[in-house]
Amino acid sequence: MALQPKSESEGICMTEAEYLVSEPHSETKREYIDGRAYAMAGATRNHLRISANVLGEFRNHLKGTPCEAVQSDLKVKLSKDYVYPDVVVDCNNTNKDGLTDNPIIIVEVLSKSTRKRDLTIKLIQYINLPSLQECVLIEQDIVRVQVLRKKNAWKLEEYSLGDSITFESIELTLTVEDIYERVDNNEINEFRQEKLEVSP
Repeated sequence: MALQPKSESEGICMTEAEYLVSEPHSETKREYIDGRAYAMAGATRNHLRISANVLGEFRNHLKGTPCEAVQSDLKVKLSKDYVYPDVVVDCNNTNKDGLTDNPIIIVEVLSKSTRKRDLTIKLIQYINLPSLQECVLIEQDIVRVQVLRKKNAWKLEEYSLGDSITFESIELTLTVEDIYERVDNNEINEFRQEKLEVSP
């Protein structure tokens, strides 16, 4: 999710305790990273569509199971940091106050404003979560899905149009095309046009 610093110094400096006390009363959700709180800005339409596509597929698949897919509303605790991934799958029904420290899947849709943080500070902390089995990184301006799996020592696996992805921790397979349903970028638009031209 995109972050919007409220000051030129890239976020507001505060203690972990101050963040936890003030966050429930904040007008906007904020992520707390390395001692600074960052307000979460509005996402692009493509960002929202990708998140909604993944959430919908995960949520339907997990009906009747102990696991739940949540879109950017469940705060994940990373040591002393707190973030709101775009989609989280959590299987612990005892979590309260919109907080978990044991997700099994985390999905981030990459944005220009957050790419560096998503791919460095946050990613390192994600893969150090004992419960996490899979971390998914999705581009919105091009078609590219990257999946890191604990069972593969967090080796990066890349998927594009024509590929299917199996999310092993929840036993669900999706096509890359499913993930980019209704998304508007040059690559997916050309793919759809080519399919129309070859269809009978």
